Amino acid sequence: MLENILIGLGIFSAVTFVLSLLLLPWFIARIPADYFTRPRDSDPWRVLLQPRALLRNLLGLPVLLAGIAMLVLPGQGILTIMIALGIMSFPGKFALEKWIISRKGVLQAVNWIRQKSHHPPLAAP
Repeated sequence: MLENILIGLGIFSAVTFVLSLLLLPWFIARIPADYFTRPRDSDPWRVLLQPRALLRNLLGLPVLLAGIAMLVLPGQGILTIMIALGIMSFPGKFALEKWIISRKGVLQAVNWIRQKSHHPPLAAP
């Protein structure tokens, strides 16, 4: 039983690692350069009532869980969590994204990936 769980975790780790390598640059390149400096909506709670937000959250949840798993498994955990947060819509999202991007080295890594795909760097929050 334990052997099956370990094999499953190994396969999950390998799949999420490959997916993060393939999809992460594409997602990071799609972030607008002024994402952290432009004005925000004054009523973030109304987003929870929109069907589009529910769909985005359902799509973003597996990506978020994979990012959290990659914190201890092979993969790019913090960057994958940032991508999941970009997909999802919830109150407090922007403050959380700003906190994550301001961690040491995260903005530098994101901008390095953007530079490789010929996109302008993200403005610092």
